[in-house]
Amino acid sequence: MSKKTKKPLNAMNAYRKMYPFVKPYMFRAVIAMLATIPVGAMDAAIAYMLRPYTDSVLVEKSIETLAYIPIIIVAFGVVQGAFNYFSTYMNAWVGAKITNDVRVKLYNKLLTLDAAFYDKKNSGDIQFRFNNDASTACGGLIGNVKTMVTRLFSTIALFGVMFYNSWQLSIIAIFIVVGVLYPLSTLRKRINKAMSKSVNYISELMKHYNEAFFGARVISAYNLKNRQDKGFKNTTNGIFSMSMKITQKTGMLTPIIHVIASVGIAAVIWYGTLLIVDGTITAGTFVSFLAALMMLYTPLKGMGNTYSNIVMSTMAIERVFEMIDIEPDVKNKEGAKALRGDIKSIEFKNVSFSYDGKRKALNNVNVSIDAGTTTALVGNSGGGKSTFVSLLARFYDVTDGKILINKTDIRDIDLTSLRDHISIVFQDNYLFDGTIRENITLGKNADDAEIAKAVKGACLDEFIAELKDGLDARIGERGVLLSGGQKQRVAIARAFLKNSQLVILDEATSALDNKSEAVVQQAIDNLMKNRTVIVIAHRLSTVRKADKIIVVNYGEIAETGTHKQLLERENGVYSALYHSQFKDKEHAPLQA
Repeated sequence: MSKKTKKPLNAMNAYRKMYPFVKPYMFRAVIAMLATIPVGAMDAAIAYMLRPYTDSVLVEKSIETLAYIPIIIVAFGVVQGAFNYFSTYMNAWVGAKITNDVRVKLYNKLLTLDAAFYDKKNSGDIQFRFNNDASTACGGLIGNVKTMVTRLFSTIALFGVMFYNSWQLSIIAIFIVVGVLYPLSTLRKRINKAMSKSVNYISELMKHYNEAFFGARVISAYNLKNRQDKGFKNTTNGIFSMSMKITQKTGMLTPIIHVIASVGIAAVIWYGTLLIVDGTITAGTFVSFLAALMMLYTPLKGMGNTYSNIVMSTMAIERVFEMIDIEPDVKNKEGAKALRGDIKSIEFKNVSFSYDGKRKALNNVNVSIDAGTTTALVGNSGGGKSTFVSLLARFYDVTDGKILINKTDIRDIDLTSLRDHISIVFQDNYLFDGTIRENITLGKNADDAEIAKAVKGACLDEFIAELKDGLDARIGERGVLLSGGQKQRVAIARAFLKNSQLVILDEATSALDNKSEAVVQQAIDNLMKNRTVIVIAHRLSTVRKADKIIVVNYGEIAETGTHKQLLERENGVYSALYHSQFKDKEHAPLQA
């Protein structure tokens, strides 16, 4: 899996990266931002009104200003409240839309990533990176911009009031604001590592929930409650530890800012008193200035938490784009062409493959498969049989050599076209939450006649006839309401309906009991008619009729031949495997 190396984003660069997602909603976003301007600017109105009120009412004992100042303050409050509501609603709307678009983009990316990506990730990591990060990135993006714009214009307006009242006191205020903002510049470096570890722990936490849900029966059957509980507690303790580290690194910011702000206010009061005494400013001017200063410092005191949120949002945006920028190793080559017509031949030429770049799962494999034949892959567990068919379906790309279909390298064939020509029945087929009909017709619009034919071919007709809702019976998540044999037959019906020329059966009956196996084997026999078939089998009794049997051991081709030919080989690998499976059945060799 290739991935670009990137430097950490700062907030501005992170927001630039998000611009393509914001662009479709730019008009609403701008309106929402513009609405925050009066929300911030009107903070200065109350501070400004205190000047004439103090001078007229409190100093001169005149009540003339009482006729209009309270009304003006209330009016400003109403207008500010209305703009605040409108801005909040519009920001929420834009934020939700952007979040949806980012989630869709990430989900589309998730569907294009190859098997190697999933080999290296756990379910908790996938959920966190593809869901939670999208919410944190977009929610933080809009919320932080709203906060910053509001406070920017509030600061500008309040500084305007302060400079209007006293430029001398305003200089003190500027120095204090700079002193408040400086500690924030070091925050990201301090919490970056701790936040990254916290994200990993939260991913682990989600994995525990998934294991509790999907592995509930195994946990009960093997009394694993204490084991799972211990692992969960370790993860939650890790989250607690990281949370405390973040608090340790950021907790001093707020007290420091409080102290700096207190020093600033004290300095303003001391110097302001001197200015009042010598007649440079009036009491009303001082009260107005002090009110503006207090309004300015109040949000600054909470900047530690605000900036922490900005850092978290920025880091989430980084992680979102790490996922978006991933390029799968298995993808369409430029100029790839569709596979047209029938599959006439399949050939593995000097194919080698390694999952980890160290140990080879397949080594220098050479195999040819003719159209319309059945080829069986047998051998020791972990010998490379499933890897063989995974490479053919391009779940992975070969490390060395090439795989040819109709003399064309499959890497030169359009990926969708290639997989349209292949139907795969796995050992453990995933069924989606929904109805039997929905699971059979995945990816294909079929009429009732086609569905009925597929159901009959998969030996599902009698079972479905017994169901109250028939094909529209719900099967639960992962098909939990069906037996193993019923799941396999639904998967076989799915393959019937796809009607691909090449069918791959990856140990499709190995997990079934004898009775279920007999029914599923009949369905498989029906599916195999008039098709090119590759069978991976552990039970050798299921492959005796194959046109060709390939014995794969430790990533290499050990033997090739028919069942009869391989049994006749003295000290042959297949013969030894066959007789070991049937050593208690005296008639086994006669069935050869």
